[in-house]
Formats: sequence, C-alpha cells, structure tokens
Amino acid sequence: MTTSSPLTGPDSVPAGASSARPTVTELRLSAFRKHRGATFPVAPLTLFAGPSGSGKSSVLQAYEALARLGAGDELDEAFPDPAACVPESAGPDAQGRRGFRVGCTVDGPAGPVRLDLAVQAEPELRIVGERLTCGRQTLLTTALRDPGRSTVQAAWHTAGSVSVTRAPLPDDRLGTALLPLRVAGKTDGQLRVLAAAEQVVVALRSVFACDPQPYGMRRPVAAGEGRLRRGCDNLAEVLHRTRSECAKRHARLAAAARTGCAGEVADLAVEELGDGTVRALLGRGEGRDATPVGRLGEGELRYLGLALVLLTGPGVLAMDQAAEVPSAYQSLTVLADGFDRCLDPRQARELALLAAEMTARGHVRLVGAVADAGFARGVEGATVVDLVP
Repeated sequence: MTTSSPLTGPDSVPAGASSARPTVTELRLSAFRKHRGATFPVAPLTLFAGPSGSGKSSVLQAYEALARLGAGDELDEAFPDPAACVPESAGPDAQGRRGFRVGCTVDGPAGPVRLDLAVQAEPELRIVGERLTCGRQTLLTTALRDPGRSTVQAAWHTAGSVSVTRAPLPDDRLGTALLPLRVAGKTDGQLRVLAAAEQVVVALRSVFACDPQPYGMRRPVAAGEGRLRRGCDNLAEVLHRTRSECAKRHARLAAAARTGCAGEVADLAVEELGDGTVRALLGRGEGRDATPVGRLGEGELRYLGLALVLLTGPGVLAMDQAAEVPSAYQSLTVLADGFDRCLDPRQARELALLAAEMTARGHVRLVGAVADAGFARGVEGATVVDLVP
C-alpha cells in the first residue's frame, strides 16, 4: 500500500470544518465474498488496485450496500444477491444457515464510531446481529432471539434511571438508522447514542455510486431538473443546467475535456433539438463544426462523466443527502468501480490529478477500483491499496 499526504491549498475548507465532517475511514470485510478478516483504510482519495478476482469490486459493493442501508433501504435492496456475498468456503451451521459480516468506522464530532453487521443470507435474508460502538462503549446491540419472528432484539445505551433500553427492531433494516426515531435524547447516554448513530448515517448517506455507461451517454435526452444519474446517461441534461448555473465549474470541466478528449476542444456546449431534447457538443474552435459527444470514444465519454461528477456535488447528483446537516459539515463520497475502465493512461492520470485537487478541498472523497494504479503512483494525496487474488 502506498500512502501520500493530501493536498492543501487556497480552496481548502475553513480550519476545523473538515474534521467535523462525518466520513468513513475504514471498511471491514470480516466475511464477505472472498474476503475474510480484511480491514481496509479509506482516505480522501483511495484506489483499490488488483487483477480480476482480487476482490476490489467486492470492497466497493460492501461500501455501497452499507450506504444504502444507512439511507434507509431494506436489506434485499442493499444486497440483491445475498448468496453471492457469502464466502465460498463458508459451510452452513446445524440449522442450515449461512451468512456474511461487514462493517465500517466513521470519524466525526463524536469520535471514531464502529458499525458491525452480521447478515444471514440463507435460508432467508435477515440481519441477525448489529453492534454500534464508540471507544470502549457499546451503544447498540441487536440479536436474533426468535427465528420465527421478523424482528431482532435491540438494546441501546441509556445511562438514566435504566441503563439500557430494550425493544424489538425489524430484521430487514439497519437498526442504527432507526435510532433517531426511537431514542428520546433526554439523558446524556441517549444523546451519546444519537450523536454516534447520526454520525454514521450522515456519512453513509453521503455516497454516490458512479459508473458512466457510454452507450446511454450517446443519445439526446429530455431537458429536466439536471440531476446526474449513476450511469451518466443524462450528461447533456446536466450540462444544460451547469452551463447556466455553475459557470466556473463548467469552465473547469471544459478545461478537463481539453485534456482528456482528442483534438482541439474550445468549449463544452449543449444544443437544444426540435423535439425538446438536448445533446452535448464539443466546440472545436472558430470556423469548425462542433462534435456531438455521441461521436466520442468510450474512454472519452467515461472520462467526461467522471470529471463531471468530481467537479459538481450533491446538488447536481441524483442522491439524497442528509438535508438537516449544513453542507459545510458534509462530504460527498464518490464510489467508482472500474474507475480506469476504457481510459488510456493519460486520461486516467488526469482524472487522478483532478480527484486529488477536488478531494483536497474537503467536500469530495473518491473510492475507486482499478486494474492497475500505475497512473496514480506519485499523485499527491492518493492512497493505493494493492490487492492480490
């Protein structure tokens, strides 16, 4: 693993603000797919590198699943193929049950908070154990007491006249995400539980999984609210918005296009078509016809999509952040499986440099999976985690 210090600069956030932003700083795959007892650091710019079969995509899958649970999704939405998440060598117990375990650490105002989750995949999908801890103190535990009921028995720290509160919680949702609705916040212990739970939820909700799909990006799209979808298929719609609302960021994106796209790029424009749709164009300079982005190669399209994600933010991305938390204390985390897919080394390095620039400002984090991180070696602020099959 190679680690570098993050960049700093005039566009960095105010002193003290970044440390107050809840962020995932560690992922634990205790038993998930091919990983057993694995712990991975998560820096502002982290690339998991390795050949096919090394498990790098599994790391991002676990992260995204935790994020979906933190956002309130049900268990089957977070893990649509749970049997595939069970380590291949894991045999069933006496009752025929098999499962997997994942977790994370979230740093923030409450200090490092650990969330650990045990999931039963077979014979039916359900959460069978959850633990939320801060320091040496256990704030929440859940356990499956009665397999015939669709609930787990939860116990959370109270520190009032009763030291622990016990109540059933559903076995298909993350208990930590439900605590703000269950805990009154009247005692110091309850306030501590709420602070830890909210810190974890804010960090997990601040995730945007991105995988630009060139085929969908080639077609004109209807003009709408301009929130970029996961596959970036509505790239032109979003550019139509950013061109008028975010002039500085749009100019920065055009500069990135000049670096990552072939030929001269004078501007990144949007054309309104007669049927109410819009399409994106690369302006080629005075006296030359613009090039519709549909004519670009797959690498150029993926490059544009990823650059747009890094340069915008939650207000332009199709995601639901914690609206009750001021933006100065939120940090968007972009998950990009196949970050270098279809890119040549020059494009990949330019994106890594752009990611380093944006993560240094504190509002954006990037966790990506790549086949070969050679393009990122020496990029200040980049952490490369090398995995082997």
